[in-house]
Amino acid sequence: MYSSMKKIQKDKDVEPTEFEQSVAQALFDLENTHQELKSDLKDLYINSANQIDVSGNRKAVVVHVPYRLRKPFRKIHTKLVRELEKKFSGKDVVFIATRCIVRPPKKGSAVQRPRSRTLTSVHDAMLEDVVHPAEIVGKRIRYRLDGSKIIKVYLDPKARNDTEYKLETFSGVYRKLSGKDVVFEYPMTEA
Repeated sequence: MYSSMKKIQKDKDVEPTEFEQSVAQALFDLENTHQELKSDLKDLYINSANQIDVSGNRKAVVVHVPYRLRKPFRKIHTKLVRELEKKFSGKDVVFIATRCIVRPPKKGSAVQRPRSRTLTSVHDAMLEDVVHPAEIVGKRIRYRLDGSKIIKVYLDPKARNDTEYKLETFSGVYRKLSGKDVVFEYPMTEA
């Protein structure tokens, strides 16, 4: 029988947590009840899901999807996020592709690691996944006198209506996943 367990595939037969099962059940329900999303959600599944405290009493649901399925998920991203936010009332939903960071090769070894597996490129790609409906148009790194650094990310002003209320969530989720402080802004437009 086809059930919500088909919507979550963990590696090495690890049992999904209760929260992951609830996210998988929500995806399963959406597939069965929503006619627009039915065909798109048919072959999609998630790897894991967790809940992150963003700020104050706000929470975010971070859903990890397989890297191969990131394009189909992006195609239906806005509808899917809207529907999942209705199901998990008061929580922002963020989809992130599962990526792998490979450590640098040892001296003298002939093995080269792909550029897409470096820490920097994985964190950059993660940042793009977090802000997905909006595009990143600029990035500045500000080094303070005490040695700390803040990354300022400028988002596309066209997506301001969809993402402005989520900026705090974006920075909280990215801080939790990568350990880097990020400030999201929209560039000033000259009139």
